[in-house]
Amino acid sequence: MKNNLLRIIGGEWRSRKLRFADVPGLRPTPDRVRETLFNWLQMQVPGARCLDLFAGSGALGLEALSRGASEVVMVEKHPAAAKALRDNIALLGAQHAVLVNDDAFRYLQRETEGFDLIFLDPPFRKNLLEPVLDVLFANTLLKPGGMIYLEQETEAVTDFSRFNLQVHRETTAGQVQSLLLFS
Repeated sequence: MKNNLLRIIGGEWRSRKLRFADVPGLRPTPDRVRETLFNWLQMQVPGARCLDLFAGSGALGLEALSRGASEVVMVEKHPAAAKALRDNIALLGAQHAVLVNDDAFRYLQRETEGFDLIFLDPPFRKNLLEPVLDVLFANTLLKPGGMIYLEQETEAVTDFSRFNLQVHRETTAGQVQSLLLFS
């Protein structure tokens, strides 16, 4: 369990260390990548309504809350990961966190209110990204002017123009390509 720690990089909970569940395939966004991402988003996060779909460790959603997001909905299907998230939300006293222990697609079918910022980090090699984007846009869940941050395998080829999305920023770390998109 010693390796299952993540650190909040900035904001109210800066330097807080949190435990996350030992779940196969769960890979928190590394500190350096999160630091870069939140530097890109420093003007967008304060007051934003955010969705952390496939929340896993909650690294992205908790970082957004620490930096002033008005609400972060964290959707995590795996019971152990959801329990660890629930514990971390309680530990931090994160009043603006909403944890949903459910399947991402079921959640997206129910949600009716849009988001300013959406974090997508689906399990790799399961071809979930495009179907998720299909549902997000079919249900108009990205507010006008909103942004999507996503992580995918470096070898993945995704046609973002199909969703009317443009790449604003991108970086690669190891086997992970990180992209910040806007419509």
